[in-house]
Amino acid sequence: MNVLVMTLGSHGDVHPFLGIASSLKARGHTVKFFANVYYESLVRAIGVEFVPIGTAAEFEAVARDPKTWHWFAGFKRIGKSIGSAIRPYYQAVLEHAVAGQTVLVYSTLCFGTRLAQETLRLPGVSVHLSPAVFFSSHAPPVIRGMYMPAWLPRGLKRALFGLTDKLTLQRIFGRPVNAFRAELNLPPVRSVMGEWCHSPQRVIGLFPDWYAPPQSDWPPQTVLTGFPLWDEQQVTPISPQLEEFLNSGSPPIAFTPGSAMFHGQKFFSAAIDACQRMNRRGLLLTRHAEQIPADLPASVLHIPFAPFGPLLPRCAAVVHHGGIGSTAQGLAAGIPQLLMPMSFDQPDNAQRVKNLGVGDWLGPRRFTGGNVSAALGRLIGSHNVAAACRSVAEKFAGSAPLIQTARYIEQVEGKIGL
Repeated sequence: MNVLVMTLGSHGDVHPFLGIASSLKARGHTVKFFANVYYESLVRAIGVEFVPIGTAAEFEAVARDPKTWHWFAGFKRIGKSIGSAIRPYYQAVLEHAVAGQTVLVYSTLCFGTRLAQETLRLPGVSVHLSPAVFFSSHAPPVIRGMYMPAWLPRGLKRALFGLTDKLTLQRIFGRPVNAFRAELNLPPVRSVMGEWCHSPQRVIGLFPDWYAPPQSDWPPQTVLTGFPLWDEQQVTPISPQLEEFLNSGSPPIAFTPGSAMFHGQKFFSAAIDACQRMNRRGLLLTRHAEQIPADLPASVLHIPFAPFGPLLPRCAAVVHHGGIGSTAQGLAAGIPQLLMPMSFDQPDNAQRVKNLGVGDWLGPRRFTGGNVSAALGRLIGSHNVAAACRSVAEKFAGSAPLIQTARYIEQVEGKIGL
């Protein structure tokens, strides 16, 4: 097959698709990877052809904007960025698709790719990293700003989702999609996020059913393959400096507010304070060193990046923003997690971690050194949490999510059904 893998977003959004691209390439397919030029060196390091879309300055403008990390304003800021990406992704498909051979593999917000799939009648697979994408009245995701307790009647839940979609998501994401559809003489779509973003041939959820059981009101073409856990360790091993630190004392607590976070000063200040209160070693992970105080205690190390697969099993706990990639790696490592969810799918992931009994969460306003140390003390010192962590980690044994994902992608070749 000629597979066009298309995604956008942070490292946490891109990593799973790099795993998919690597798996497809290993199975003999021709693969091209489309993403912001920010990721060019990483894509080329795994031996996959790269097609840049957008500039590094455009990526950083979104990541550096404080509005991006606000629970509501973030949707508007991301929506503006997604809207401007529709045309270049659409044009990229037109330029690189090969009639009768091409299969599209794209992330949730690659609306230009979804449009090209429709207009060119190409087989395609939409890949969703998090269950929060699925609007289910049976098992609704946790969405900040929308209270939906389990006891609400199902019809009322559907109505709430419909209202949220119409008044918020459709205005943010639907308007740019329908504006471009009008240029193509296509009718508007009523629900971009509720319905249209799902490929009619195949929808893949990159998470296991024990994390989010499929619901009867999910798209019927949906399958789950599991957490991909692709984390760059093939091209970015643990550094000698980090290896020495890990070997020189007790397991540290790892802290990261997310790879795209440029405003983590308060997060890291609270992390350092918590470590000192607990007399614990700490590991601060961010590529943006300006967020880290210059005078770190000797027991706390800052490193730009380390692959979580080999790192987290050597840590006492992990504290992060609630991105699905960091969440999955913490689950696989079998260590307690403390999350500071801000927006998007993060509140839903935080609640799922808590429901599994392997962690807890604090809102950004409550994320202080005292609260973090107290929460970590409860988690690390709990036998019940330790047992739950071991039980969840055992669920990863024998899984091969990237191979299974590749197989499902191969099955859609030649299928249209639009």
